[in-house]
Amino acid sequence: MYEPIRTKSVHSTMAGTPSDFPHRSREEELDIQLAGHLSALLAVTDDLCSLTPSTDLDAAAERLAGEVGRLRGGRTPLRATPTAAGDPAALHQRAHALAGRALVVAASRADTAAAILAAERMDAHAAALADPKELSAAH
Repeated sequence: MYEPIRTKSVHSTMAGTPSDFPHRSREEELDIQLAGHLSALLAVTDDLCSLTPSTDLDAAAERLAGEVGRLRGGRTPLRATPTAAGDPAALHQRAHALAGRALVVAASRADTAAAILAAERMDAHAAALADPKELSAAH
């Protein structure tokens, strides 16, 4: 059905031996991806905190920062200054999507702590979207 490969890969011959360039393991790649999703979620959470101050959002931001730091080998994540402008509903939708992506990667790498945090954030943002009073109070 498939024709066998008859020539060597150009990728293996261009760099000489395979040890000439660094390789990351699947686990390292998943750590990088998960840290990226959680960092993006942290940024959106900070924006939501500036629009609708809440101790729940503040606590979630701190937990997200802790997880990102853990995944990055103890380095504290950089946090941008929130914009204090935007639509809370759109931010909650964005945060829900980011938390979903983080949950998929956390489950893939069997990171229970990150998976629980991502699932909790998904639930919180879904609840905020389902409660129109909470969103209209921010305007």
